Amino acid sequence: MSAVVDKVKEQVIKTGARMAAAGLVTGAWGNISARLPGESLFVITPSGIPYEAINQTDLVVVNGAGRIIEGDRKPSTELMLHTAIYSACVHAGAIVHSHSIYASALAVAGKTLPPILEDQVQLVGGAVRVARYARAGTADLAAAAVDALGQGKAVLLANHGLVGLGSTVEEAYQVCQVVEKAAQVYIFAELIGQAVVIPPGDVSAVRESFLTGYGQQD
Repeated sequence: MSAVVDKVKEQVIKTGARMAAAGLVTGAWGNISARLPGESLFVITPSGIPYEAINQTDLVVVNGAGRIIEGDRKPSTELMLHTAIYSACVHAGAIVHSHSIYASALAVAGKTLPPILEDQVQLVGGAVRVARYARAGTADLAAAAVDALGQGKAVLLANHGLVGLGSTVEEAYQVCQVVEKAAQVYIFAELIGQAVVIPPGDVSAVRESFLTGYGQQD
């Protein structure tokens, strides 16, 4: 079991470093978690420690109720957000919460990101909704995020940032990257004219094609 935990912790640390290097967060803001395979436990980043300084002993293992199982650090202040999403979304194997600029701009404006790019539709599945405002680190924020997320893979937190889900940490991080790019394109398109949304039927077809035919199939 310890080897599995160490592998998941390594993935979380690497993803945090990539997220910070890409400018999707600053300082110690944002957070990352990942389920342990076959367990009702997950690894989560600590509160207040910059990503470049985090090591495996800083990461915390918690159960579905948010109780610390392993680790001496205080877990992320968004622990309730993560536990609520894992409870509601059985498809979520990992969660990445970023504070990227363009996604945050939409969150501040209260604007849903419509399905405008094919890679967005492929990976995220469609539009990214904005959760109602609630203060960071509260049960109210967790409930608002779950409500707006539904069975989707990304949600914008009003006046806050972005949450991306995936079956793996890598996928959850890619979701945040793709949503950030789509948010930037959407804002630019609206500035120079009007963003044209992909029709609903094509959204479904593009998503299905990605799920069943993209990449090297067995």
